[in-house]
Amino acid sequence: MKRLDILIWILTLITAVFIARISYLQLFTERYKLNAANTSVKAEYQIPLRGNIKDRNDKILVSTTPSYDLVFTESQMEKDFDTLGFCKLVNITKPQFIQIIDGIKRKMGKNYNRLTPTTFMKGLTNDELAVIQEKLFRYSAFSIIRIPERNYMTASMGNILGYINEVNDKYIKSDSMYYMPGNLAGMTGVEKSYEKYLRGVKGIKYIQKDRLLRSIGSYKGGGYDVQMKSGEDITLTIDYDLQVLAERLLQNKRGAVVALDPNTGEILAMASSPIINPSVFTGKDKNKHIYQMQMDSMNKPMYDRAAQAMYPPGSTFKLVSGLAALQMEVITEKTTFVCKHGFHYGKRKINCHCGYFYVPITIEKAIQKSCNNFFSETYLKAMTKYSGNIEKSIDEWSSIVNSFGAGEYLHSDLAVGSKGNIPNSEYYNKRYGKNKWNVYTIISNAIGQGEILTTPLQIANYTAVIANRGFFYTPHIVKAVNGEPLTDPQYVQPKYTKVDKKYFDIVNQGMEMVVMNGTATGIRTKVFSQEGKTGTSQNPHGRDHSVFVLIAPVEKPKIVVAVVVENGGWGATYAGVASLLAEKYLTGTIERKAIEERLTNLNLNAEYKRQWIDHLKRIGKYIPPKPLDSTQLDVVKKVDAKKEKEKPEEPEEKSEEKDVNNLENFEGD
Repeated sequence: MKRLDILIWILTLITAVFIARISYLQLFTERYKLNAANTSVKAEYQIPLRGNIKDRNDKILVSTTPSYDLVFTESQMEKDFDTLGFCKLVNITKPQFIQIIDGIKRKMGKNYNRLTPTTFMKGLTNDELAVIQEKLFRYSAFSIIRIPERNYMTASMGNILGYINEVNDKYIKSDSMYYMPGNLAGMTGVEKSYEKYLRGVKGIKYIQKDRLLRSIGSYKGGGYDVQMKSGEDITLTIDYDLQVLAERLLQNKRGAVVALDPNTGEILAMASSPIINPSVFTGKDKNKHIYQMQMDSMNKPMYDRAAQAMYPPGSTFKLVSGLAALQMEVITEKTTFVCKHGFHYGKRKINCHCGYFYVPITIEKAIQKSCNNFFSETYLKAMTKYSGNIEKSIDEWSSIVNSFGAGEYLHSDLAVGSKGNIPNSEYYNKRYGKNKWNVYTIISNAIGQGEILTTPLQIANYTAVIANRGFFYTPHIVKAVNGEPLTDPQYVQPKYTKVDKKYFDIVNQGMEMVVMNGTATGIRTKVFSQEGKTGTSQNPHGRDHSVFVLIAPVEKPKIVVAVVVENGGWGATYAGVASLLAEKYLTGTIERKAIEERLTNLNLNAEYKRQWIDHLKRIGKYIPPKPLDSTQLDVVKKVDAKKEKEKPEEPEEKSEEKDVNNLENFEGD
């Protein structure tokens, strides 16, 4: 048979199949009878209530109250539509009616579909609902639908909970079988990442119409209706009381606190500051408030610093870098280096204030006092493991570090997250050019500076690895759905690092020494045991960032905490934040009120304002404030004098409280 004949037979067969399929759909199915264009059948959509969101102790954080919208379907509009009568019913004028319809079409543009219901009027009051429902049957193009309105029962956790809003084109395209213009869906936080659980199943009722477009009952006895199903409840891993404490300790500061249960990977607290009160995500002005926060370039409240912000981890990273060097077998537990006030290379120097000068020290003492020289020498050995082949050395090193969840997406169930950066040979070849960099070019990596970037969540995660002696569970924010615990292997199966278990004990010993007689002695307590590590992350735009990690209790860890405070200074300054969270979680209360009060009252807004002014000056957008006139100056002086007069006398501190509170005086790293 000729090739042309074969081609003709194939095309004929395809055409026959296509015609048969079209005929079947048109003659033997109900699909087209149920099309919105068919005015004899009208689809009425029922929007289910969204599921509740609770904390790990079943405290309801977010519930749903019903709200009602008036929706419009142009294809159902009668030719003799009584515009004036409808306008009187909904209490608007005819010009307003035309303006609303034109506004809907203009807003939706090419996505407007006369067959699809769109929102005409939002948030009907109970009185409006009662009046409109009574006579709405006269206007087939309009119907009332119930929509979920979120009720936030907390003034915190905005970064975790997120918010719902009207879907945009991108959202609709992601699931066009469910979403239509005007529908609500999760935009950020848990509302977004668990949208398919929280949203429920949309109900559809097909109503038969007579020739006068009057309802005469369900189509086919309701056989094609879709039953509405409410959304599923979500139980978070978050401990609400712990979250509130973390947010209070972060007030008037920027940064993040992440607390994990190392035994499960459950996120116990995840605070990002500035704090968002989720109530701003509700009400008629919510879009205005959301826009204002999105446009706040100075504070960036919508930027989740716990999961998105990438910081140099500072000396907390020495723990991971030291473990990588042990695994690479370039050092052992007995390896010693002598610190001469820092690491010297050529005419350059990395300063060190460890205090162990001109004596050989091992890794646990280097951790205790955060010796920059020890870890720089260690990194030097790691990068020269394969003589003349630094690329092979750094790739082995970075691969080990990656196994701790650093420089990689953690694949958590959070709506946002950043990868961070753990550089390898490919990175440096691209940045500097092949054979144009060496170990001294990248020596800052040794102490968690240079090109090393991590999120607070990643810092907490590699601390959990150390608590577990070599493995972690993927951090996650949801504990159960409708009361059923998560069973996804991604969250319940441990991930093992490339470091052997035998290397961890010496590192944990050094971390315990940090608290007992090292750079964080100010957080010592007899109530429970702790191990930690301070970190001071250099920042070119102002004061250094303060970083601290903690594991407690030492014997059987139940909580790890990572704290990052932007421009907070020494790593020990905010170590108390982590220790107080551990105390609250382990004992249910806080006895060290002096530390709590001091940390709560620390205010860094002046530093942030100074940095913002410097930034505006650099880009040429700074507008100096107008000087006060004599009248305004007098008012300011009177207010200041009144404040000074009313200021209560501060009680003299007890000597033991001075030691506990004076964290800034501890020598950092």
